[in-house]
Amino acid sequence: MGEVYRATDSVLERTVAVKLLSERHAREPEVRARFEREALTAAKLSGNRHVITIFDVGEHEERPYIVMEYLDGGSVHDRLRNGRVPPEQALDWLGQTAEALDKAHASGVVHRDVKPANLLLDREDNIHVSDLGIASTAGYDTLTLPGTILGTAGYLSPEQARGEPATPASDRYALGVVAFELLTGRRPFEADTATTEAFAHVNAPVPSAERLAPDLPEGVDTVLTRALAKNPSDRPRTCAELVADLRAAFRDDPSPTLVASPAPTRRMVVHQPRRMSYKAFALGAAVLLLGGLALAGLIGVVRDEGGSGQAGTRDRTGASTTVETTAETTPETTAAPPREEGAELNDRGFKLMQAGDYRSALPLFERAVADLRGSGRKVEAWASYNLAFTRFALGDCAGVIPLLDRSEAIQGERGAIDALRRDWERTCGEGSPGNGKGEGRGQKKGHED
Repeated sequence: MGEVYRATDSVLERTVAVKLLSERHAREPEVRARFEREALTAAKLSGNRHVITIFDVGEHEERPYIVMEYLDGGSVHDRLRNGRVPPEQALDWLGQTAEALDKAHASGVVHRDVKPANLLLDREDNIHVSDLGIASTAGYDTLTLPGTILGTAGYLSPEQARGEPATPASDRYALGVVAFELLTGRRPFEADTATTEAFAHVNAPVPSAERLAPDLPEGVDTVLTRALAKNPSDRPRTCAELVADLRAAFRDDPSPTLVASPAPTRRMVVHQPRRMSYKAFALGAAVLLLGGLALAGLIGVVRDEGGSGQAGTRDRTGASTTVETTAETTPETTAAPPREEGAELNDRGFKLMQAGDYRSALPLFERAVADLRGSGRKVEAWASYNLAFTRFALGDCAGVIPLLDRSEAIQGERGAIDALRRDWERTCGEGSPGNGKGEGRGQKKGHED
């Protein structure tokens, strides 16, 4: 778009940054108007301590420029080159960004391109939101044609990816993506191509941040899932609310325990070993093309650090006896867990799928589905979906719909399942080669109890 220079204000004797529109864009009326709007929008918000300050605007050889404060701390994007940042730092930056965005929204401004590269830092590591070049401002004529996608694919809200108008909720979604990246070191729907990543924002379930960064407290996933909701009305009402919910998750970090059932014939106190959880997930989404991500899920498996799960007691004679105890867990973990092999195969298959190696993932998912068949657990639902998605991605129509039926029967209706049904219908349809018996045109089987 142009160049940014470090310069010296000879009148006030201070270092400034000068943003100069490139010569070729200066001849394009729409781009020139957008550049000038950036100056007006930023100037409108310059009173906020976390928005970059605009000092002056002008024109040099018919090329417009903006003079703004010079910040020598780099950007949040620069800091993320080395991976995730400490949670305390992440929450501070998110809080400062939230303050700037909420003030902008109150002034009728939607940023539309919230991302780490646009969060500049001063030497005290304070945030200054910049690059309001594609912001929409109430009271100005629109510069965007209907259906035009503006923003960066990795941080696009679903509505922006569909070409719909951005709203303050779109900025809150992008802030949720930034939060996910700060806390885990990667974007939630990171992919090899911008198109795949944009489609994933529309279709894919939110992956587990707690799985990617096991040291995160329980509750972070709940907050981020809400922030990254597909429906704008399901997201937090303000950016400040999103950050407050994240802070609460870190502040209120309960340690789960198991409750032992007492023996029926005597009163007994059992010191149950603290549990630890093993989480494995499968991520997926039905995109409009054959590429994409896999369905996301979280598998909670309770393991006993103490080994056998037995506790020793003594009777009145002092002889040592052993009694077995039963641990009470949540309804999700009371039933017998599926065989570990199926979950591990599904997890291994997902990693290959994420790398785009569908052919290598296929046999792993087939074995996982066979191993988990009839268990009725969510991991069976995820493996069934992943196998359906992989077959479809490889151009095989056979068996896709029954697998989706099984996945839906276990976990209920999901947007990703419906999207893959629609893609199957468009590509395969009734009577197409490879269409398995009983796979009608997008029909669904009834849910199982």
